[in-house]
This record gives sequence, C-alpha cells and structure tokens, in this order.
Amino acid sequence: MRRSRLSAILAAAILALSGLATGTAEAANLLANPGFEAGSLSGWTCANATTVSSPTHAGGYALAGTPVGADYAQCSQTVAVQPNTTYSVSAWVRGNPVYLGITGGPSTWSGNSGAYNQLSLTFTTGNQTSAQLYLHGWYGAGTYYADDVVLDGPGGNTPGTPAAPGTPQITSATTNSIALSWGASAGTVTGYRVYEGSTVVATTTGTSATIGGLTACTTHSYSVAAYNGAGESPKSAAATGSTSGCVDTGLPKHALVGYLHASFANGSGYVRMADVPAAWDIIDLAFGEPTSVTSGDIRFNRCPATECPNVESDADFTAAIKAKQAQGKKVLISIGGQNGQVQLTTTAARDKFVSSVSAIIDKYGLNGLDVDFEGHSLSLNAGDTDFRNPTTPVIVNLISALKSLKAKYGSGFVLTMAPETFFVQVGYQFYGGTSGGDARTGAYLPVIHALRDSLTVLHVQDYNSGPVMGLDNSYHNMGGAEFHIAMTDMLKAGFTVANTGQFFPGLRPDQIAIGLPAAVSAGNGYTSPADVQTAVNCLVKGSGCGSYTLRGGTSPALRGLMTWSINWDKYYNWEFQNSHEPFLNSLP
Repeated sequence: MRRSRLSAILAAAILALSGLATGTAEAANLLANPGFEAGSLSGWTCANATTVSSPTHAGGYALAGTPVGADYAQCSQTVAVQPNTTYSVSAWVRGNPVYLGITGGPSTWSGNSGAYNQLSLTFTTGNQTSAQLYLHGWYGAGTYYADDVVLDGPGGNTPGTPAAPGTPQITSATTNSIALSWGASAGTVTGYRVYEGSTVVATTTGTSATIGGLTACTTHSYSVAAYNGAGESPKSAAATGSTSGCVDTGLPKHALVGYLHASFANGSGYVRMADVPAAWDIIDLAFGEPTSVTSGDIRFNRCPATECPNVESDADFTAAIKAKQAQGKKVLISIGGQNGQVQLTTTAARDKFVSSVSAIIDKYGLNGLDVDFEGHSLSLNAGDTDFRNPTTPVIVNLISALKSLKAKYGSGFVLTMAPETFFVQVGYQFYGGTSGGDARTGAYLPVIHALRDSLTVLHVQDYNSGPVMGLDNSYHNMGGAEFHIAMTDMLKAGFTVANTGQFFPGLRPDQIAIGLPAAVSAGNGYTSPADVQTAVNCLVKGSGCGSYTLRGGTSPALRGLMTWSINWDKYYNWEFQNSHEPFLNSLP
C-alpha cells in the first residue's frame, strides 16, 4: 500500500497454471434425467425454470429457463467424478444466449436463437471428487431451452445411488448450534448425512438438521449427501454459517478503516495523529517493516523531520493515540506494505516476529495488528494443496505467530488483514501449490482460514488488480460497483479452491470490509462514492445489484469500508470520509 502495488493477474501467466497430467475418461453419461424425460426437473437444481413438451431436440421434454430480474435462470447438477480425469460435456441448446459450463472450470455459450445447436467442452478434474455442470441464459434475453445434456466419463460413486441433494440453507443459529435445511435428492433415499469437511456431523431421514455442541462465534461449512442401499450420492454444494456469541470488539456496526502514513509522507503530506478526524474507527499505522526479508525482526520508524517537517514528538504521538482510544477508536500497527517483504522461513524468525511486534504494540499502547503482506511475502511450496493443513514454512510460521499474539493480548486484540485479490479471490481459479504457475495465488487462504475465529476484519484490496473471476464464473474488472459486489460476495459465500476440490468457507459479515483507494492518486481502481454506495446497498440490502446475483445472500452486518489512505483523503479534501461516514451511519 505504499506508492504502487502488485499488478495481480497476468492472463498468460495464470493460464500456465492449468497444465496437468490427466487420465482419459470412458464414455458414460453421469447426469440424472439428462434429457428431462421425467417430465420434471428431477435431479436438477434450478431457478425460474420448468420442463416443456415443445420445442425439444429429441424425446418428449426439454428444459425451459426464463431469466427474471437479476436472476439468469440457472439449472445445475452435481455429480461424483474421479480425480485427475478428463471429462467431456455437451448439450443441445436454443436461445440467445445460452451458457454451458462447469463451476470453477471452463464454459461456452451460443448466440443461435432460432434452432437447437450443440455446445460442447472438456474439463479436467484435479483432486476433486465432484463437479457441478450448469446451464443458464442471460438477463433480459428471454427464455432459453436445453435438451440431451451429457457429462461423459467415469463416475465416482456406485450406480443406483441418489442424486446430490440441494444446497443447504442456514435457517437459524445460536451460541452453540446451527440449523439447516436442503432440497430432497432425486431417486431412492434412505437418509442424509451432513458433512463438515470429511466428517459426518449429523444423520437424518428428513431434509433438515441441527448441529449442536458448537463453540460460540465460530464459522462452519456444511454439505449434505443422500444415501441408500447402493451407496452415497455426491455431496451438495456447501453452505456456511456462524454461531452467535461473538465478543464485542467495541467497533461500530459499520466502520471506517484508514491507513495513516506514519513512517513516510508519500507525496500526500504528513497527518499528525491528533489531526485524524473522528470519523475513522480503525487507524492503521503504516508501516512496520523487517530489518531483512527473513529476519522476522519488525521495526516501526516514525517519519523523519526531513521528510515530514510537521511530525510530532513520540510523546505527543503516544498521547494522541490514547486520546483516540478514549473516543473508542482502535489504533493498529500495520506490518508489510509494498516495501516490507516478510518471510518467516524459520521458527526463529517466527519468534522474533512475535517479540518485535509485541514491543511495538506495548511501546505505543496499540489495540492490535494489521497484516499487509504483499509482493513475495507469502507463497506456497509445490505440493502444498490443502489450505486447511498448510505445510509451507512461511505460511505455517505466520499462522503460529498470529495465534501467539492473539493468545498474549486476549479477546480484545484487534486483528485485521489487507491482502490483494491475487492472494484471496484468485484462489477460486488457481491455487499456488497445485501446479507450476505463480505460487502466490490464493496464498492468504490458509492464513485467513486458520485465524477465522480470531479475525476482526478482512479488507481485501479491491484495487491494483487485474480481472478476477467471480462466483458467476464471469470476469469482473475493478473501478465499478459490480467488482466490489462480486469480490465481497466471494468472501461471504465461500468458494471451492481451484482444482483442489476443497471448499473455503465464507466469513461472518461483520468480519468483512471493502478495501478502496481514497482518490485517483492513491491506487488503480478508484471507484466513485456513488458506485461504492451502490455496491454496499446491494451487499447489505440486496437492492441495486444490477446483473449480479448474490450467492452469499445479503449482509446487513457488513463491517464497512477501508481506504488507502487517510493522508490521500485529506489531500483530496476528505471526499472519502465525507461521502462514506454519513452513509455508513445511515445503514440499518
């Protein structure tokens, strides 16, 4: 977050991630009711769709989907597959346009509206054991039709087992339980198993369950599989929910977070701590940096008078921090930034990180820590493919260090993170330890996951980013409302991590804020206040979402907005603060 930032996604480099040695599939259609000849949508999960007797490609029935409002009438089916295997997909479609694809994988479309034509593609599994095929139309484009859909290849479950159940919905939560329900499976069903990861946490003959014995303020992700005498169905897509009972952090429901150039001026001028307006609820001191990349020894050097002529004394700086805290504000030390590469390659570096960061916190009486690792601070070693159980030393040691700091300072310790999209959302397509591409893709995911129950706010930087694929399997570009909607929805809904077959559970809405540049000089991807507020209204209220459909539902408790930086905002006459503080305060 200093003068420029990592330009995240170069298409040619990313495409290199997709080359894998694969097996060859034997032809066998894995889909249930592939030609809709049941005269119903049995086996499919659909919105705004039905079966019709005309027009069909063959047989007596076809699928008809009609996009309504912000919904594009998607129909999908999840099937069991084998890892590292190539599958072929096809469908006969009619309409303008019609899309055929694999969630998290390739897609294709047709604009031929007058007659049935065949779409086809191939995809290759990674370590996954299930795949979701989808068909959908487009907003305002009228009804589309599909028939004779094929997903060819070896199945991953025993013939005769039920189809996958519908995606579960969280219906309620207490301090120690989460209740959920789901759509029934097609076929003969004896019962349902509710999974958290690979562990069965409930078994029931109905289509609802309550998972008890949970810890307060923890996040859980559940999928459901049906079973009968022949075996078990593929698992449904996952749903994420959180128990109640979180510790009050002392933050307002919707907060304004800003970085303060405390160790440099950066062309925007130095702002004294005492002169930071009361609008800012979290103030991140930028930056603590290491004495060397691998030392773990973090130092916070205040801006020298030669660069910042109006810099205050240490005593006045500390007194101003105390005054902010008396107003209920939180002041954190932010570690890293553009120039502060931190690689905790050894346990000695880990321990030095903990002791040196503690010394900074104690010296100034700070409320906590912001992790702003960029560049090459975090990457994944080859073969490190499970974000839930990382093995790369720089990841493992950082997690251990942050847990130690949290344990030392207790429940009131404020922990925030400011990764770039490259390290988080790009993990939906590419995960660094799984191939020979850029090892940094998705590298923050194991850190976020390990600290999810200690994390106060995650504010991913929605700027200095290339196009990023969202949960709608479309690429989104920074600078407009839809980018912030799509990127934030991924954090709330969760997502499958690239070709690993593993699901990254979403975060609680109160843990999520949107990261933005305060002005055009602060970073690429400046978004006008009107567009920012359009995005927030969509995420919080579900209104004004345009063509995007929220996969994670609305987030009335969305924490707020982060900006780089308070200094740049002052330089541009406080546009960010003056636009967004009253807006955040007006939200329910």
